Amino acid sequence: MAKNKRTKKPHTDAPALGFIGSLRWIWTQLTSMPTALFLLLLLAVAAVPGSIFPQRRVNPELVTQYLTDNPVSGPWLDRFQLFDVYSSAWFSAIYLLLFISLVGCIIPRIKKHAIALRSKPPRTPAKLERLPQYTRLELDPAQAATITADQLVSDGHRILRKRGYRVDRRDDAGVLSVSAERGYVREIGNIVFHTSLLGILLSMAIGGAFGYSGQRIVVEGETFVNSLVSYDSFSPGTNFNAKNLEPYSVGLDKFDITFDRESETHFGQPLDFTAHVTTRRSPDAEAQKEDLKVNHPLRINGADVYLVGNGYAPVVTVKDGEGKVAFSGPVVSTPQDSVYTSVMVLKVPDANPEQLGFTGFLLPTALVDETGFGISGDPNAINPQLHLNSYYGDLGLDEGKPQNVYVLDTDKLTELNSRSQDAGGIILEAGQTYELPDGKGSISFDDLKRFVALDVNYDPGKAPIAVCAFLALAGLAISLFTPRRRVWLRPITDEQGLRGVEFALLARGEDPRLQREAAELSKIFHNTWPLAEKSKDLGEVNA
Repeated sequence: MAKNKRTKKPHTDAPALGFIGSLRWIWTQLTSMPTALFLLLLLAVAAVPGSIFPQRRVNPELVTQYLTDNPVSGPWLDRFQLFDVYSSAWFSAIYLLLFISLVGCIIPRIKKHAIALRSKPPRTPAKLERLPQYTRLELDPAQAATITADQLVSDGHRILRKRGYRVDRRDDAGVLSVSAERGYVREIGNIVFHTSLLGILLSMAIGGAFGYSGQRIVVEGETFVNSLVSYDSFSPGTNFNAKNLEPYSVGLDKFDITFDRESETHFGQPLDFTAHVTTRRSPDAEAQKEDLKVNHPLRINGADVYLVGNGYAPVVTVKDGEGKVAFSGPVVSTPQDSVYTSVMVLKVPDANPEQLGFTGFLLPTALVDETGFGISGDPNAINPQLHLNSYYGDLGLDEGKPQNVYVLDTDKLTELNSRSQDAGGIILEAGQTYELPDGKGSISFDDLKRFVALDVNYDPGKAPIAVCAFLALAGLAISLFTPRRRVWLRPITDEQGLRGVEFALLARGEDPRLQREAAELSKIFHNTWPLAEKSKDLGEVNA
């Protein structure tokens, strides 16, 4: 038996794209909507490491500590810029590709929609009865002679235009009809939504490039001036210029805390924080008295000043072994609990002949527990005391290495005062002075002030982001709730003359209200023309 041999199709090579063709293909793929959605998802995933690993821009101390604690994995993570996620090359590349993709998607859609807005509604189909919502209305035979086909078309034109349709009166080979379409604003809303997303990305880039954030601790009686050297920590944008800092000032006059004194379960908890400040918008501006509260920042020259922390700053004076004042001023202490038991560290590198260091606690309302240890019984400063240990020796500040001001390294220091020493620890009440052992000097507790921690944030992209976000929501609502519909209306004639009118509706996409629109038009036409009481309505059948 002879076997059928399959004929082998000749092999044809696809034509080479060439350099220009390759670029055109890459651009087509990049500017497609699936690519834009993929890049948007990829950008969200790429931002996740920024919430897992400490970021150098926000807290460089945590990054340094992480590298110290993880000597193997830390350097590798740093090589991949996981401690600088939002300014990394790979995150910026995704951001830039998404930006280009959105631009490439939006511009052609704008051009296409601009052409559609200038074009006429589509021509009337030959067989309207095939459309989903079709209605045929018969004229009353007794009054049919009182109306003409031209009048039907003119009335239909007027009614549809009044209902928001773009209307075109047509005459195709002597057959009059009306073609109408509405819902062009749906595509406008879609374009506004995508353009607003583009605006949000651009605004975020502007804020990251030209904005800044900084922190400063201000003690009562002190004034913070908006200059680079005045910040305790500062995080500039990539294109930040110190010359652009607005020269305003914020002075802390008094800080008040209201504590709960009535509730048995929440006694002593803070209810309200108020910083009474004096501000100047410029060097020549008049001073203004203002109040700064939590979640109610000061808005000064485009910057927001937030109240993010508070505590006590005991004012102390330290004299060295030669009797000279080596330090005098407030020392910020760090609260540790709800009754403001605060850790205090004081470094006195200018003391002679030996440098001095102090560490211990501030107790706003000092009490003694059953074991003999000092504790604080209330967050208000009713009976403030300093409980300190003192040291002398090399503080390590002369080596030029940065140190944490809230930590005292005692490796190279000799202990002067503590519970383990014969001299015991230092306990000072306000107004008291303690003479250090071995003639090393003295320390005085002069006064107690409060301090506030301020967070200053300047983001030039914040207002545009808010505007673009509002426009994006508005555009999305318009694109979701605006139906795209087409309506055609045509008089029905035969050898005997005008018999009635037929019209049909077609939705572009899902439109559950299309049948309701057909019924509403039918009702309006019944009130406009002399129609028969029982007109043949095929709308429900075709629906």
